[in-house]
Amino acid sequence: MMDDVKKMLALQKKAKDIQEKLGNTHIEADEGEFTVTINGKQEVVDIKQNGQSMSGLVKALNKAMKKSQEIAAHEMKEVMGGLGLPGMGS
Repeated sequence: MMDDVKKMLALQKKAKDIQEKLGNTHIEADEGEFTVTINGKQEVVDIKQNGQSMSGLVKALNKAMKKSQEIAAHEMKEVMGGLGLPGMGS
């Protein structure tokens, strides 16, 4: 039993470390006058048009993506709940 707890704690720490690493990893792409930077967690970090940051657009995109993820999670929860798996669904 203690070994299972230790394994679970080690996995949680590893997952947290990976999330931190992904958050600090930046990917940049250019297209014409635009430069978009995202992190490994697929969050928009910056958008520049002709070198000028567009922070309002960054905030709006991240809000929209978060809402879409919440909707997807809700839909998947309903599907998983229908399978009768413990801890999944309402």
